[in-house]
Amino acid sequence: MARQNQFQLLRKRRFLPLFLTLISIYFNSNLFRNALLVIFAFHLAKAEANALINLATGLYLLPFFLFSITAGQLADRYDKSKLLKLIKLLEMPIVLLGAFAIYISNTPLSFFVLFLLASHEAFYSPVRYAIMPQHLKRQELMGGNGVTQMGMFAGALGGAIAGTLIADFMKPGQHGVLYLTLIMLLIAIFGYLSSRAIPLAPPVTPHLKINWNPAKQTLQILHQSMKNPAIFYSIIASSWFWLISTTFSAQLPSFTKNTLGASEMVVTLMICCLTVGVALGSLICEGLSKGRITFGIVPIGGIGITLGGLGLGFSAMEFHTLSGAGITEFLRSDGSIPILLYTVLVGFCGGIYIVPLYTIIQDRAEKQLRGQILALSNMFFALFVMLVCLLNIYLLDIVKITIPQLFIFTSILNFLTLAFICLKLPELLVHQITWIYSNLLARVRSKNLEQVPSKEAALLICDSTDYRAPLLIYDTLPRPVRFILSQSLYKNKVLRFSLNQGGTPPIIYATKEMTEDNLALAEIEKSAQSGELLCLMLDQIAPSQPSNNLKMPLNEFLRHLAIPIIPLIIQSKKAASKLSGKVFLTAGEPLSSDNITHQDLYRTLYQAKSASIKTKL
Repeated sequence: MARQNQFQLLRKRRFLPLFLTLISIYFNSNLFRNALLVIFAFHLAKAEANALINLATGLYLLPFFLFSITAGQLADRYDKSKLLKLIKLLEMPIVLLGAFAIYISNTPLSFFVLFLLASHEAFYSPVRYAIMPQHLKRQELMGGNGVTQMGMFAGALGGAIAGTLIADFMKPGQHGVLYLTLIMLLIAIFGYLSSRAIPLAPPVTPHLKINWNPAKQTLQILHQSMKNPAIFYSIIASSWFWLISTTFSAQLPSFTKNTLGASEMVVTLMICCLTVGVALGSLICEGLSKGRITFGIVPIGGIGITLGGLGLGFSAMEFHTLSGAGITEFLRSDGSIPILLYTVLVGFCGGIYIVPLYTIIQDRAEKQLRGQILALSNMFFALFVMLVCLLNIYLLDIVKITIPQLFIFTSILNFLTLAFICLKLPELLVHQITWIYSNLLARVRSKNLEQVPSKEAALLICDSTDYRAPLLIYDTLPRPVRFILSQSLYKNKVLRFSLNQGGTPPIIYATKEMTEDNLALAEIEKSAQSGELLCLMLDQIAPSQPSNNLKMPLNEFLRHLAIPIIPLIIQSKKAASKLSGKVFLTAGEPLSSDNITHQDLYRTLYQAKSASIKTKL
């Protein structure tokens, strides 16, 4: 169960070609879109530019709303690697048409190309998210999503920079259109060649009948997703991120020109700050979560977005507007550095926020519906952002608020939305509290967790009776754990709420004799047969005084399960009774359940704890 570095995935054929294909798609989409937005922002009047920028953003999102559910069905019905090859092949004629539209300065045709590029991305997105659980191990998903999210924003950043630079060469007699054509075509060819190296990903539901009525199919998938609150509210929360991201990124050209009074190069600098922030935040998720698939870091990201947005808005309101300033002049002006830092903070916390959400959707969605549920996420994202584009047009062009005021308003709305999601999904709040306790207060250090199997059933045995011990185990082990608790331990309200709301409900056995509780034994057997990881919390560890909770009939029961038994030791640097300061979690050598007795369990646990103490000393 050892955890590899997420960047090691870039050496694997099951990941690298998909990663390169992803970069190429987002590079080209953002190159064309950003070139168009910069042309609008710097070559048109302010009022007309704001309207066209928001209209272009809304039009870009329309295909996600129209075609996503069909794309999701195709992802479930056909081999995903073959779909990706076809999608990349269709990109080449689209980019050529886009270059022609800009060459003849035809705004309607440019908008049509933007629509085609968005349609191309709408068909690609659910396929690339659905293929990852087929090619990556479960413990690789968080890191894999972090790297792909970084790649997506790296491609977007490269495209945005190239688009901004090329837009500056679009004047008569210059070669901007030629540069645009060559770069987009070469990137499209590179992406197609990369897609050909993606390993096969056989369909999960090869006999699925495609429903070409998107409204009807969307309602069916929506009904399915609402049965699992974690999936449904993850979709809502991830869609909200794109609303926030679009609000900030789409306004940067106008914000730079009209609020900061800076040039196109400063637009590039602002986009770099936002995008690099998201990429770094995405990469840090794997380390913060220790490879676990958890909501624990999502609220941190959400609160950080609000703080960054408020800081950016208030800093910009106090900024003295310049006049066509370049990068050097802008950086020398008072207040420029806070503006850049707050922009990075918004992006950084956005990366921390979005990666766990997509990973949870991938992990918990039914295999047969995974592509369609991920497509539903795209539809919600499109709907949210289309609504906010209309709202932004209304606020900026009719109400006449400033862009810094828009940033402040959006940040406050983000905090309220985060609070709403936490109320509707207590699991998110439980994961957050558990993560804070485990990582910041207890500062858990683990050892030998590779002894715990990554997939198969196993029974962990832990001696601690502290109600906080299951919370530490729950947050440290990469796999979900189902606890077996005595009634006395389960009486603790904090533990009871945390386990029931934050994961799999525990199995409770009678205080007097576990073997008299046939319901508990039956539930343990059922969980073991389904491959779950179980953890039995014992009352004491003295080998000479075995607990009355483990009688001889349990020995027969354990032998019947035929699963490995692994001692799990929890020790605190301060005291065994205080799980804080620095806590050590150590897994011992697996013990076969064949011919085991309750004395063997306690003796093994006692010896493992003694050895662990000597190691610490």
